[in-house]
Amino acid sequence: MCFANKGFKVTGIDIDSEKVKLINMGKSPFREPGLDELLMKALGKRLLHCTTNQEHALEKSGVSFITVGTPSLPDGSIDLDFVGAASQSIGEALKKMNKYHVVVVKSTVTPGTTEKVVKPIVEERSGKHCGSEFGLCVNPEFLKEGSAIHDMLNPDRIVIGEYDKRSGESLEKFYKDFYGESMPPIIRTNLTNSELIKYANNAFLATKISFINTIANICERLRGADVKVVAKSIGLDNRVSPFFLNAGLGYGGSCFPKDTKALIAFSKSLGYMPELVEAVTKVNEAQPFKAVDLAEKLIGNLKNKRIAILGLSFKPNTDDLRNAPSLKIVNFLLKKEAKIIAYDPKAMDNAKKIFGVKIEYASSAIKCIKGADCCIIITEWDVFRKLKPGDFIKHMKKPCIIDGRRIYNTAAFLDDTKFMAIGL
Repeated sequence: MCFANKGFKVTGIDIDSEKVKLINMGKSPFREPGLDELLMKALGKRLLHCTTNQEHALEKSGVSFITVGTPSLPDGSIDLDFVGAASQSIGEALKKMNKYHVVVVKSTVTPGTTEKVVKPIVEERSGKHCGSEFGLCVNPEFLKEGSAIHDMLNPDRIVIGEYDKRSGESLEKFYKDFYGESMPPIIRTNLTNSELIKYANNAFLATKISFINTIANICERLRGADVKVVAKSIGLDNRVSPFFLNAGLGYGGSCFPKDTKALIAFSKSLGYMPELVEAVTKVNEAQPFKAVDLAEKLIGNLKNKRIAILGLSFKPNTDDLRNAPSLKIVNFLLKKEAKIIAYDPKAMDNAKKIFGVKIEYASSAIKCIKGADCCIIITEWDVFRKLKPGDFIKHMKKPCIIDGRRIYNTAAFLDDTKFMAIGL
């Protein structure tokens, strides 16, 4: 959408004909702030078209981005089937092209994948040589769900891993045309470094989250301690920075869980045990259950207790439930035989596909907490921040609140409700 709205003619390729049809009709297959508006503009300008006809689309392009998924295998390593299939399609299309074309791997792949998997497949299927007849780059993305468009238009940097100088220069020129005077810093490096940069970046951010959650768990055992005060103070240190220091119920989504596991599996294949990253994942896997522990401390046995769940998506401004802490929390509450009613501003449809009739669904936050014995805030949606102590007192059976994302003024809630929070 961003490329198209900057004047580039873009063709989206997918084997999912339903997804292709939806986008061509102006309907985004997932929720992302601002995406629908950009989609309509791109279609209106005739700068975007999606198709399942891979060879025909590629023949007209100068740059192709491989953006397929790399899901986790049972041992944590990545499944490269989709990357391999995309590489085959590009190679077959290149066979019919008489111009120089740049193949860009944007999918998250472990070091060596582009050199050892993508390159040989494209060369074999095209009959052409990498470097002389087509270019090859790795160009990791660092978009955050919920702010992806802003991140695309205002990146901290562009990382270009190049097979050779011509490949890198071609992709750099593309981005200079795209960003113009707003061109961000560019890191030009080799394929291996650029593949590793993405994993290192996500593993570091995941580490910050698990670190502050570890401090939060310590704070809960110290009278007077509050992780928010600790995090604010250390975040003012320029060497630390305040970002990703929000204690809570752990990280989720499609990237951090998958990428940390992939880095662990890849490191082990090299004969190295990445103990720090393993500890990060261990902390994160346990963190969601803190919400249930706090609920039991607050109201006792949860059997037949009505528990209101505010927030299901793994983060605000998305309907994404992949690896969301809510999944672990709800399933654990069900094992405890609690009665659950849930509300999320965007993720209700996806939640119904997962939980079905095992839980109830509310149409608003107020309706969710009505008559509840306990309320757990799992996702920090702005609509939940607006709730006051009086709202919980008025509508709940008992105003018992677990602030799993530290969105409330602690002092205001402690005065009038039974209140517990992560890191307090």
